[in-house]
Amino acid sequence: MTDSPWIAKWIACVAQERARTEPPAHFPPLPAIPAGRYIDPEFFALECDAVWRRTWLYAGHVDQLPAPGSYFLWSYGSAPVVVLRGDDGEIRAFYNTCRHRGAPVVRAAEGRVGTTLVCGYHGWTYDRQGKLRAVTDRRDWAPFDFACYGLSPVRCEIFGTWIFVCEDAAVQPLADFLAPAARYFQHLPLDKLRLANRRGFDVACNAKVLIDNFLEAYHFRLLHAKTTDRIFDNLGTSIHLWQNGHSIMLSPNRRADWIDPGTIGMPEMRESTAIERHHNPSYCVFPNFIVPIAPTGMPSVTIWPRTVRTSSVEVLWFAPSWGDGPRPPLWDTRVANFDRIVDEDIQFAEPIQQSIESPGFRGVPLNYQERRIYHWHEEVDRRIGADRVPAALRVEPMLARFVE
Repeated sequence: MTDSPWIAKWIACVAQERARTEPPAHFPPLPAIPAGRYIDPEFFALECDAVWRRTWLYAGHVDQLPAPGSYFLWSYGSAPVVVLRGDDGEIRAFYNTCRHRGAPVVRAAEGRVGTTLVCGYHGWTYDRQGKLRAVTDRRDWAPFDFACYGLSPVRCEIFGTWIFVCEDAAVQPLADFLAPAARYFQHLPLDKLRLANRRGFDVACNAKVLIDNFLEAYHFRLLHAKTTDRIFDNLGTSIHLWQNGHSIMLSPNRRADWIDPGTIGMPEMRESTAIERHHNPSYCVFPNFIVPIAPTGMPSVTIWPRTVRTSSVEVLWFAPSWGDGPRPPLWDTRVANFDRIVDEDIQFAEPIQQSIESPGFRGVPLNYQERRIYHWHEEVDRRIGADRVPAALRVEPMLARFVE
């Protein structure tokens, strides 16, 4: 893996970025992203349908489902979804909706059900594979086929230890969707990563305000002056754009021999290459899964739209196994450091939302460092269908020839 051509190519791209003194001559100026994409309710509805309901989305980690009957509720789609480990060990997803009168079949956010799931309203009973097994007062029901009344499934597939769901039954296989990005990190032991930490919170801004932030390193110097900017060189950041909206920004360490003192003594992924050891490779798995990778793990962020003006954030840590037992105390400092960086990232989010409601906000001009943002918005329009996006809110396709 260390001699893979793409590794040498990426390192050369970083050197080119550090050496340049102006935008590349072959790269076109990017039109401003229309302001209404961040505040228009009709555009938000189009996004929800075409992107958030029809794209594979990270839902959880297999550590959250340690045994048959373990489940958690995923509440970022059109309706709550219960993600459940069955008696056969398989992980499945279903709408949390009884097929009788629509009551939820589980009420708590996570837990473990017994041998069956029993609707608390009228007692319809399902097994842990989602099949209807019993109805209350069977004598009052005309004969019907139980097989037609199982819990309604939601597409659910696993990549490594990550659980993805999609509400579109016709969506392409998860592996095909992830392939443009995953080919560059599948050398890592993804099937052995543990969920080291998870926290969530709400932010009063459009989700794209936050997503845009995590797609560029242009803000490092001011927002992360005492954290990220001390370690990584934003002027050396190399960017690669891929099919399906995925991308990466690869920011080199300012010092080639630098080792984060907070990682000393922590387990590492032995398969890590020079990319993970001497750079910050921050992947965007479209639309909202931000995954920076280091030898000691992946401090990640997912961003979810709630309304046109509100969103939710999950901060996640995926790590090589530390062995049996709870997470060692050494992790506390690592988690706190990343939380601090995320807090720096979101400090302007709510003020930005208030500001973009102003007549003074007319659109988002982007520089060369920020081209991942434009790529992301192009993918949104591609999924919606350009003819369905109001003309005043479209982004002009500009980057197709730069997509690898």
